[in-house]
Amino acid sequence: VQLQASGGGLVQVGGSLRLSCAVSGRTFSNYGMGWFRQAPGKEREFVGGITASGGNRYYGDSVKGRFTISRDNGKNTVYLQMNSLIPEDTAVYYCAVKARKYSGSYYLESEYNDWGQGTLVTVSS
Repeated sequence: VQLQASGGGLVQVGGSLRLSCAVSGRTFSNYGMGWFRQAPGKEREFVGGITASGGNRYYGDSVKGRFTISRDNGKNTVYLQMNSLIPEDTAVYYCAVKARKYSGSYYLESEYNDWGQGTLVTVSS
């Protein structure tokens, strides 16, 4: 399985970015997806998760109301739309595929078994 994340960059406070993660090597539409992030000196943190059909979405407390996760099963791609960015959003963002098709938490790193290489988001003040 290969995951290719893109869309990171430098943005000012209050700005927006959209991250993309293209997945190959697995039947994408069968699996839930997640986004995590890791800031310098901090542990990796759950950002958002979406079920295989896209019918259910989950968010970390720090991004609720500002970030939106979505997916296009026809393009084997998951997205993370990030609005109202703040300096605390600065991190490397990772996409990941859930290990189990129909069960498991979306919030836990251990529930994901394939990860992208990460894309850096820097929010400047």
